[in-house]
Amino acid sequence: MDSSLVLQNLLSPPVLFFGLGLIAVLVRSDLEIPAPLPKLFSLYLLLAIGFKGGLELQHSGLDRQVLLTMGAAVTMSLVVPISSFAVLRRRLDPFNAAAVAAAYGSISAVTFITAETFLVTMGVSFDGFMVAALALMESPAIIVGLLLVRFSTHRQGARQGLSEGGLGLGSVFHEAFLNSSVFLLVGSLVIGYLVAAYNPAGLTKMEPFTEQLFYGALSFFLLDMGIVAAQRLQDLRAAGGFLIGFAIGAPLVHALVGFAVALLLHLPQGDALLFMVLCASASYIAVPAAMRMTVPEANPSLYITSALGITFPFNIVVGIPLYMVLVQRWIPVT
Repeated sequence: MDSSLVLQNLLSPPVLFFGLGLIAVLVRSDLEIPAPLPKLFSLYLLLAIGFKGGLELQHSGLDRQVLLTMGAAVTMSLVVPISSFAVLRRRLDPFNAAAVAAAYGSISAVTFITAETFLVTMGVSFDGFMVAALALMESPAIIVGLLLVRFSTHRQGARQGLSEGGLGLGSVFHEAFLNSSVFLLVGSLVIGYLVAAYNPAGLTKMEPFTEQLFYGALSFFLLDMGIVAAQRLQDLRAAGGFLIGFAIGAPLVHALVGFAVALLLHLPQGDALLFMVLCASASYIAVPAAMRMTVPEANPSLYITSALGITFPFNIVVGIPLYMVLVQRWIPVT
């Protein structure tokens, strides 16, 4: 791995603040972020990235390359949870296997945003339509995970009356498509597209909010994520060696698959990295919210700890620069 890329990523303010949050917990500091603020900054980041993505999508248009990339993104969000479930079922029951698989089939918007910041720092361009891929990959994995629970428990007769419980199709689709993060991201994407197309003057008014404040908000949010991730480390014993290995190995495997797809689609360097990050990341917000409501049998300490306590820091600190090395080695600068 190129040590300069790792150092550049580690010394970016958002990653440094993430590390500060980790250290605060490890040294038992009383540093904490008041409860409403992390939610507020999470919503802000989703709004800003969705709005900017809609703007770029309007500029790029829905050409063949965009549509192929969107199709590949949706395909990955369907394939990853199914393949992950097959691996996880070797050690976990169907409820926990499906919940963890859904988390790894979905995406982490914060990891994606951090990768965008990394590319900006390196001066590597990328297309805004990748935000549309981000939006499209969130929900399908939730649906696949819940259908995996239905299918596997029906075959085994593990739970009578399952179809009458929390896994009703109505609640499944409602939680998958109308949970707050998906709704805000898609809505902001549409608004950005409409404003760029029909009211360009509105872009100037939004610019201070979506551009100048963005980097500081990301740093503040990652400070809180560092605190939360460090607090989850105590659950690693409950996760066990198998799940810890999966939480590190899965992003690497999924990133390699994403890289192969990026090569087939002839994506430029910036888009290829973002596509790999989407494939390699794991959801610790939308999927846990859905699983807690619809699959109460699954243990939250397993799917939250693996996604937030292990995979998220791994991707932020090691994964992104590692994936970039691969991209720079095999994809020429355009």
